Amino acid sequence: MSLRFLTAGESHGKALCGILEGLPAGLELAVSDIQGELARRKRGHGRGNRQKIETDQVEILSGVRHGHTLGSPIALLINNLDFKNWQGIMGSEPTDGGVARRVDIPRPGHADLVGRQKYGFDDMRDVLERSSARETAMRVALASVARKFLASCGVSVASRVTAIGPEEATADLHSPVSKLNALADQSPVRCTDATASSRMVAAIDAAKAAGDTLGGVFEVLAEGLPIGLGSYVQWDRRLEAPLSAAVMSLNAIKGVEIGLGFEAARRPGSEAHDAIIVKGRRLSYASNRSGGIDGGITTGQTLVVRAAMKPLATLMKPLQSVDLRTMRPAKAHIERSDACAVPSAAVIAESLVCLVLADAMLAKFGGDSMKELLPRLRAWNP
Repeated sequence: MSLRFLTAGESHGKALCGILEGLPAGLELAVSDIQGELARRKRGHGRGNRQKIETDQVEILSGVRHGHTLGSPIALLINNLDFKNWQGIMGSEPTDGGVARRVDIPRPGHADLVGRQKYGFDDMRDVLERSSARETAMRVALASVARKFLASCGVSVASRVTAIGPEEATADLHSPVSKLNALADQSPVRCTDATASSRMVAAIDAAKAAGDTLGGVFEVLAEGLPIGLGSYVQWDRRLEAPLSAAVMSLNAIKGVEIGLGFEAARRPGSEAHDAIIVKGRRLSYASNRSGGIDGGITTGQTLVVRAAMKPLATLMKPLQSVDLRTMRPAKAHIERSDACAVPSAAVIAESLVCLVLADAMLAKFGGDSMKELLPRLRAWNP
């Protein structure tokens, strides 16, 4: 791997931290490049009160000097403001007394029960604090650096929501990817179909009133990718593999497709592939059913990655569960939750795609500095 990262921190712990290694020296980078993406992650109709508590102010600890990357690991920090209310519960020092806010009743659909069984915890808070989607704030922060690198290479990455619960967008997308986020972010659910957006908001409100949650579908698009990222020579170098793994690593994602995806299985071959044509003096494609990847390699067309997010598993009217202290039936534990997080998930998935694409760009064009890499990219013309 050319690019690698790690995150650490718990949902109500002191802070989230992360390290990104492998970016070249000389990339222009400021805190504002990261802060804007963290703000986008917090938005979306249906989000809970936690977004009002946390400001997600990021601090660059290392790897950047006077607005340019050094080629060394970039370390970031986001303090959890809510930690002041949880210090006695989530502090790192030993305690003599009992711990407040124990979790003894697992929530169906969460990592609570299997995490307890795997690691042998007595209190399932030890599971949910790390398995929480709060961790994605740091992944978005780290990926914002990768996004800035891609932008310097002429690549735009954006997303939009296409369905929430039973409500689906029907209007086609006509905006270029470089302008898509500005358009999608105007909608409270990040849907570019205004009529569908209103229906989605109403569906979220109805689910929240009923103590329920809603999932949905979103798509991430990348424009400006060169031909030739990824490879067919080994299974893990096919670009669909790391893209799918990255998006599936996001909390509550249960399905990922590229291009036509599952729809291709319902069509004959004549309607599932892209005819090769000549435009001017260059080879091109008559369509983009493949979603910008053929044989594990980018075609130069727009990358299209689509994902399905299940409804969030923490319900205000909880499902049946078991109190593990008594082994008797009980209603599932209730932790703070959102009624719908699909708009936020789309933004996070953008970030995860940025990390994968930045890694693929580095693998293809290499270089220890931007001065070394960019001429190679400009000279590439298969």
